[in-house]
Amino acid sequence: MRSRHRKTVAFTVPSIVIVGLLAYLFLFGKLFPFSPVIVGFTDYDLPNMTVYVQEGVVYDDFHRFDTLTSVVEEFHQFTFLAKPELFIFRDSASYFQRTVTRARFFTYPNGRIMVSPWAIGEDEQGTISLDTYLRHELSHALLCQHMGILTALDYPQWLLEGIAVYSANQRGTSWYPDRDQTLELIKQGNFMPPLWFGTEKEDRVEIDWQYRAAFCYSEFACIVEYLIHIGGKQKFLDYMKALMNDSNHDRVFMDVFGVEFDECLKDFRESAGR
Repeated sequence: MRSRHRKTVAFTVPSIVIVGLLAYLFLFGKLFPFSPVIVGFTDYDLPNMTVYVQEGVVYDDFHRFDTLTSVVEEFHQFTFLAKPELFIFRDSASYFQRTVTRARFFTYPNGRIMVSPWAIGEDEQGTISLDTYLRHELSHALLCQHMGILTALDYPQWLLEGIAVYSANQRGTSWYPDRDQTLELIKQGNFMPPLWFGTEKEDRVEIDWQYRAAFCYSEFACIVEYLIHIGGKQKFLDYMKALMNDSNHDRVFMDVFGVEFDECLKDFRESAGR
């Protein structure tokens, strides 16, 4: 009997440790964006979104964000299935502790949007526009709500970013080259093959622009613009939505546009050089 009791205790202690570790990770660690319980934040339930503001944040201009959802829905021809959730952090340490990124903003596959404290500061200084950047992130959140976490992880990253930048009119703001600059850079030989983006092949490509990611995002927005130009907005939306049910990108592209994706990219690059 004594032996069985020791085994029970030995089995229980690791279980308690694991449960405690998971609780910490969800409440204060890297799993925070997926936590069902939010601690240390005040929630503001606005008509179209919920904003969580960490204790200690000196910022109260977030109500203006509530008007952005309708603009995002109009472009994508989708409605939010649930209110998007924004999280505003007190300081860099809190942001890094609870996220997996060092970017100003990050949208998780479950649609929650993390907003860094320095993004708030840059908006107040006029370096960036929170409205523009949040339209970008709301694009991600909206699509994630409609495709689910697993599909979101497999969705073409270049297309997600191209849609977000194009729909938010982000080209030509802050560090992003505008449309004409981007096309001129492509004409000069700068080009990130879309399907290489986010893979190890990405590092093989040299880009002659100070902000590499900003150029890539603007390039992808130009490709989105080109696809809308050659096929119309509805055909582009059909392509965007079809990829939520079929992960074979090239097959979906051929079915919708009637041309090979690589051939279309070739035509796009030739048009950029004119």
